[in-house]
Amino acid sequence: MVKRQRKSATRRIFIGDIQGCCDELERLLVACDFDAERDSLHPVGDLVNRGPDSLGTLRLMRDLDARGVLGNHDVHLLRTAHGTRELGKRDTLTHLLAAPDRDELLAWLTTWPYVRAWDDILLVHAALHPKWTDPVRVLAGIDPLVPDERTDFATRVRYCDAEGNLPDSDWPPPAPPFREWWRHWPADSSDRRTVVFGHWARQGLLVREGFRGLDTGCVWGKELTAWIAEEDRLVSVQAAHEYSPMSTG
Repeated sequence: MVKRQRKSATRRIFIGDIQGCCDELERLLVACDFDAERDSLHPVGDLVNRGPDSLGTLRLMRDLDARGVLGNHDVHLLRTAHGTRELGKRDTLTHLLAAPDRDELLAWLTTWPYVRAWDDILLVHAALHPKWTDPVRVLAGIDPLVPDERTDFATRVRYCDAEGNLPDSDWPPPAPPFREWWRHWPADSSDRRTVVFGHWARQGLLVREGFRGLDTGCVWGKELTAWIAEEDRLVSVQAAHEYSPMSTG
């Protein structure tokens, strides 16, 4: 039986966009030699949608006391359940929304922030604005049910300019002055923490000084990837299927 109260964690395991790929998530935890009493789990957001088992994914992450950040698909789920959005044609949330424990699961997910911080790491779903000197303060306390430009940036942006302005579209890649957001972070070069993020399966795995981009397109039939911070080690498992066709979303 899974223990929800762990001892002091010795490894932080950051997991890329799961998007309802629960089978792959379970296999990834085995590949990481995950121990609920030793390790803490920190998904980059987008736990749900487009994949086959969003309900199972949320139940497992809750039972393992995962502590991640909200992604755009998670926000979409919360707003759909609240009645302020409608399901899209490609959404795979119907089973979750009809589950007997949906309210408990959604209440748990609603408590997640848009950014988490440690002394050495910042975790966000998509991007950090180049002018945010304190992302935790900027994004603190924002209701996920209420649209906000700041949280849209944190959960959706891929390209921007040095001032944080956005292109009209991010596919195909926009021309200068727009560049990958991480090339502008931080504007004053004072924040030396490693930024862990997802949201960008088309970019794929990004490993460079100060950044770990972990969306490796599991729901597109590619891989689900984790980064074990204390070991600076990447672990991936192959998706069993292509659950959703490739897109820019």
